[in-house]
Amino acid sequence: MTDDTRAQPLRDSSKDKRTADRVPDTPQSRSPAYRLAFADMDFLTKPELRPVRLQLELLKFEMILDEEKVDSTIVLFGGARIPAPEHKDRARTAKLAELSHFYDEARIFAAKVTERSMAAGGREEVICTGGGPGVMEAGNRGAVEAGGRSIGLNIVLPFEQAPNEYVTPELSFNFHYFAIRKMHFLMRAKAICVFPGGFGTLDEMFEALTLIQTRRMEPIPFLLFGRAFWESIINWQALEEAGTISPADLKLFRFVETADEALAALDAWTVEPMGPAVR
Repeated sequence: MTDDTRAQPLRDSSKDKRTADRVPDTPQSRSPAYRLAFADMDFLTKPELRPVRLQLELLKFEMILDEEKVDSTIVLFGGARIPAPEHKDRARTAKLAELSHFYDEARIFAAKVTERSMAAGGREEVICTGGGPGVMEAGNRGAVEAGGRSIGLNIVLPFEQAPNEYVTPELSFNFHYFAIRKMHFLMRAKAICVFPGGFGTLDEMFEALTLIQTRRMEPIPFLLFGRAFWESIINWQALEEAGTISPADLKLFRFVETADEALAALDAWTVEPMGPAVR
């Protein structure tokens, strides 16, 4: 919000907060009841204020992206535990070490997407990740290597987690609510790219697929990196054969293996005709 849009005859709330911080120290001014409601964290974190906190998490991200002139994104989902190839000897399992090449594919893909975005003005198709390590780090790293910016949507977890060092600081966010975070991933997405991962990646992938399947979201390019991985953990064909999904649902996404293959798939993407909406 600019100064011009805030111009109005009533006193600005930020000025009142600064004034309130300078009041004389008395038993009355120290009382929690005396705090300005919007500057009282004990009040704002009460259970009854959950609707307000939800709205704040919705608004802050949207307002900052508008201010930073980000019109659309390319979203990268993927595992936090997948190491960079140069660190695959530290992987917890042999399989994670084997999957490390997807770190490089995510990095290269993000770099090429960012180069194309910058050539078109930098407002469209900005790389957006969960802001953490692994594949998320690779996406933000690729954007930096291309000389561009990228978004990181972190989440407060019981164990310490900080945004990776490659997220653009002005576009580094932290969330309390998983639901609002996942909504922001999708609201400006022009494409979704899913790399091997765990519960979090599966959750993000299936929520997005469900929204498209049920017509709650427009179909967009939806790429799954690593056919062998995905077919080893999800029996897509069994779901179709059981009738729990339709044959058309299997056309909502496509498998790719490399960054170049993914870029070609994005450029050639056409929306497949879909059957009746699921009820």
